[in-house]
Formats: sequence, structure tokens, C-alpha cells
Amino acid sequence: DAGRLVGAAPLYLKDHSYGEYIFDWGWAQASERAGVPYYPKLVSAVPFTPATGGRLLVHPQSEPAPVRRALATAMRELADETGAMSIHVLFCDRHTREDLEAEGFLPRLSMQFHWVNDAGWEDFEGFLGALRSSARKAIRRERRIARSHGLAVRMWHGDEMGDAEWDALWRLYRATTDRKWGRPYLTRAFFDWLRRSDRDPVRVAFAHDGSTPVAGALFFEGEGTLYGRYWGSLGHFDCLHFELCYYQGIEYCLQQGLRRFEAGAQGAHKVRRGLLPREIHSAHWLRHPALRLAVADFLPREAAEVREEMAAFERHGPFRRG
Repeated sequence: DAGRLVGAAPLYLKDHSYGEYIFDWGWAQASERAGVPYYPKLVSAVPFTPATGGRLLVHPQSEPAPVRRALATAMRELADETGAMSIHVLFCDRHTREDLEAEGFLPRLSMQFHWVNDAGWEDFEGFLGALRSSARKAIRRERRIARSHGLAVRMWHGDEMGDAEWDALWRLYRATTDRKWGRPYLTRAFFDWLRRSDRDPVRVAFAHDGSTPVAGALFFEGEGTLYGRYWGSLGHFDCLHFELCYYQGIEYCLQQGLRRFEAGAQGAHKVRRGLLPREIHSAHWLRHPALRLAVADFLPREAAEVREEMAAFERHGPFRRG
């Protein structure tokens, strides 16, 4: 705006759909079967991170809607320049999705399980008190089992972690990807960079056997929100996954006054542990008119199914009625 930077939209030019968590493999396969190339594509997202946040970045002293519209136009121009067949803005907030929809992007609704302190609970016992007795007893039982292994469990800040803890992060991450035949997206260099350059928001729920970390769950703290990412264990410890990945995160949020805990993608098992379904938004622009029509026809039906599933989870959730 007259030489002043008021908006930006970081994008990745990709020839695959790995690591996005709002998946479009079906669209890509249908496009290829029809003889229409689907890649390359432009993606606006945090790599390998299913967390809602700013995608079309706007200067705080600027009006958001017109800046987002200008960025939407610029993204389409960039797609023309790069030969991209589509643009995907993933895990955006509702306002961004609405502004992009007004610019011809197709809105998509997905679902994740989040813990949100709308009730003003002050501690873990207060949270448990809002649950049905069966759910409350189940969580207390899981926590007792997790503690029965004789391990020291607590949440660590990135700036208090030593060599043993930072080295363990990499080993625990690889233990999970190796065990699940997963693709290790992150490199050892990433964890070294995290320690060196961006450890302030790092939180890790570690379980130590003496001075040795044997399990851990990696989190990042943002503005009022805790984001859960990766977990790993060097042995089998019953219920320790639930303790480190969920209960330590909830307890930390209550202690620090954080309102929201996003515990990562997927996992209907999170519902009985107090994490309820929440709407996740994305916006998509497709170059080929036939593919666009097919996706535009599909998305409202998909959204209706997502809302039905969310309602079912809500009805069978762990909280007491009222």
C-alpha cells in the first residue's frame, strides 16, 4: 500500500500431497484418471503441522478483508506463473475462508478434536468434575497406571532441556515413525535448529527413568493455545501415551491459563478424554473447470457428513449433561 508492506501469503510449490492432513489424494486420483494433471500445486500451510493459524498475513493496522482479497488475486497470478493446477489454503481461520470463498475459492469443512476451557476450570480436578462419573473414573485409572511405572513425569520448557532431552526428542520421533512404518518428514537437523533458534515455545512432556528420557510428547505454546505434535517411547508403558499426550497437556493449560489445547490430527479416542470435535476450515482453487465442478458438488455433502459425525461425538461425549 504505497510502498508499505500490509500483507503476505507464504506458499509452497509441491508435486505431491504428503504432510498436509487435509487430504486431497482422491481429487488427485480422479484428475489423473480423467487425463488432467493435478500437480504441481500451491499450498499455504505450516508443513507437517495440522494446526489452525494465520495463512494470509495482514498488518495489524490494515483492514483484513481487502488485503486478503488482494492476496487471493496474487495467488492466482502466481499459479499462472508457476503452472500450478490448484491452490490450497489449509487450516485457516473462518474469516480467511469466508474472504477466499468470496474470491472464488471452494470452502471445505474438516474436523479435529480440541480441549477448550470455556467453563473456566481452574485445575485438573475442576475439569474432572465436569465429566460423567464413568469418564472421570477411567481418566483417574489411566493416570494411576501411567504413574505405576516408576517414571518421573512432568512438562519441560525448551530452555531448561539439556543434551539428554534434546537428543531424546529425535530418538523418540524416529521410534514412532519406525514402529508405524511412517515417513520421517523431520530431520535431525530440524531438532538441532529448534534447540538453537526457536526453543522458547517448545514444551515437552517427558517421562524419565532416572536421568534418562524414555518417552515424551512434543508441544508448542502459542497465544493462549497449546499445540500437540509428536510422541514417542523407547519401551512399552501402559497408559503413558494418554498421560503424556493428553493429560499433561490439559494440566499444563490449566496451570498456565491457556484456553485451548489442539492435540493434533485424527483420533476419535480423544473424545472420552475431554477433547471434543471442532470445525477445521480450508479453501481451495482448482484450475480445471470439470474438476472444479466435481469438487464443488462433493464438498457440501462432505460438510454435511462432518457435521453429523461431530453431532454424534457430542451426544456421546464424556461431559455431564448441562
